[in-house]
Amino acid sequence: MTQPDGSDAPTDELSHAVETHIHGSPGRLLITCDHASANLHEPWRWHAEDQWIAKTHWAYDLGAAEITRALAAQLGCSAILARFSRLLIDPNRNLDSNTLFRSQAERRKICLNHHLTQGDRDRRISRFYLPYHDAIDRRTREAPAASLLSIHTFTPCYEGKNRSLEAGVLFTEHEALARSFAAVLSSRGYNTGLNAPYSGRDGLMYGIERHAIAHDRVALEIEIRQDIATDPRRRRPIVHALAAAVRHSLVATGPS
Repeated sequence: MTQPDGSDAPTDELSHAVETHIHGSPGRLLITCDHASANLHEPWRWHAEDQWIAKTHWAYDLGAAEITRALAAQLGCSAILARFSRLLIDPNRNLDSNTLFRSQAERRKICLNHHLTQGDRDRRISRFYLPYHDAIDRRTREAPAASLLSIHTFTPCYEGKNRSLEAGVLFTEHEALARSFAAVLSSRGYNTGLNAPYSGRDGLMYGIERHAIAHDRVALEIEIRQDIATDPRRRRPIVHALAAAVRHSLVATGPS
């Protein structure tokens, strides 16, 4: 089946909420991508007043889906990607988060999420949030030896400040593993930080951490700067670097 970016995968499944790639049998790694898409699905659509935000980092993680698909193919592992905008509902937030349905960005109102009824909230949770997490949960159970890796990207300039950081490795409990992973990226020439530009310990890797806790798995989240992630010539070498980091540190740590 042809993918949204025009590529092909050995085995895949597409639904309104989830894009799944399965390369081979359940293995030692599962990759997720919480913010892969800027899609809205009927009956939701972008308001005219929201057009300014629809293709920005507020709506999705630019380049993250392409990195996720390429990395899964290179490593021969499974990947699960969300097929809905984080502005519809953010799967990297718990259900009690005040940014589960973001109401503003850059001090501007997001019309999509103003005057939400409880019914609309419940529909988004049942149609998108829960199926996405259920797919991750199901695949994690099918791969009892798998570690978990989530791919995100970040904007090169945030609130007027340029970011020199090129990659970040987020963690909660597995600091030694994160340092080992980051060391490989650094050895490939990437300016890499730990728990930067965001910290896993601030709850900002909730999307993958919930499954790591539920299934007693190792989990890391990777952040790649978007000017690298969206440029095919620059994306290719960082995918190779990520694959090397996985082989060096992550896949050897999962349950046996």
